[in-house]
Amino acid sequence: MSRYYTFTAKDAVEYARQFGGVADPQSLVTADEIGDGNLNLVFKIRDTAGISRVIVKQALPYVRCVGESWPLTLDRARIEAETLIIHGQYCPQHTVTVLHHDAELAVMVQEDLSDHHIWRSELVQGKYYPEACAQLGEYLAQTLFHTSDFFQNAQTKKAEVSRFTNPELCQITEDLFFTDPYVDHERNNFDAILQPEVDALRADKPLRLAVAALKHRFLSKAEALLHGDIHSGSIFVAEGKLKAIDAEFGYYGPVGFDPGSAMGNLLLNYCGLPGLVGVREAADGREQRLKDVRELWLSFSERFLQLARDKSQDPTLAEPGYAEAFLQEVWHDAVGYCGAELIRRTIGLAHVADLDTIKEAAMRADCQRHALSLGQKLILTAQQIGDVESLIARIRQFS
Repeated sequence: MSRYYTFTAKDAVEYARQFGGVADPQSLVTADEIGDGNLNLVFKIRDTAGISRVIVKQALPYVRCVGESWPLTLDRARIEAETLIIHGQYCPQHTVTVLHHDAELAVMVQEDLSDHHIWRSELVQGKYYPEACAQLGEYLAQTLFHTSDFFQNAQTKKAEVSRFTNPELCQITEDLFFTDPYVDHERNNFDAILQPEVDALRADKPLRLAVAALKHRFLSKAEALLHGDIHSGSIFVAEGKLKAIDAEFGYYGPVGFDPGSAMGNLLLNYCGLPGLVGVREAADGREQRLKDVRELWLSFSERFLQLARDKSQDPTLAEPGYAEAFLQEVWHDAVGYCGAELIRRTIGLAHVADLDTIKEAAMRADCQRHALSLGQKLILTAQQIGDVESLIARIRQFS
């Protein structure tokens, strides 16, 4: 018989007292439910002084914004906790700390990050964190290298692929990234003014073929343990600090997916800036986003190559030049997944504040058109874009 029950605020406080690891557990007295996502309850647990001390997160057995008509497995909470624990082993400085988790209750206790801010909100407000992209590149390199065939024993990795099989959450990604935007689906969400662009996108046969290839690689390439949903809303930043959170989409997939998703979110902000801030500030911000894309990729790829040179365990994969060749494939994948992120966040189910909070309707539509067009062109030309400098040149050309 299952022990699962849905937590109330009182339950979350009691759980934090037991498993939060605070020196004075009875000082924990209140909980605020702050979850703004679609999948979980998230409680800030506060002490008698009103200070948030730990976070209690519990998975719901359905998609929150839809209800019980869209059920989901609770095993995703185990996958999220164990993904974060493994990522934390290899990159503790940039992974939220899991203090405790219980698979049956689908609950975990995490460190409190109240001194951090959600990166997307900061980007939308035009705030810049100069170390964030290098830190994110470090996180991606450490986590993806150490869970790949370069480092993991082949037998261990095969067992880990099985352990992190995540079919229901992967199905969401497969649908929202690669299927829904390219058909007339009830989950899609866009202003009617974009209908001509959406119709043209769906009628673009070369685009649909390229998206099919991206989806097939997502389905079949078990290359490393991905975060699986690494966007600017699943990253906390502070001065000199960055932490990845929300890894319930974790699974073994193509290495290019995580950096591609991250770059896509930087470019969503790039597309939205003209509608979010003043003309001069937007121009400066867009230049900074292009520098951020460069910094992210170079930080990731250079660290990955260094790790491959220093720590590769498989003697065949350690052959000089192979890691460079592998990363070139990863790069092409990343550019394609970046384009898919731009499209799905514009006309699919899950939108972003970088575009949706633009107040003036005509400007919002122009920024959304730009995101769609840029995403389409990046997917179509991904195999011809050889490096990050060429990507930035293409973005300038497409803008």
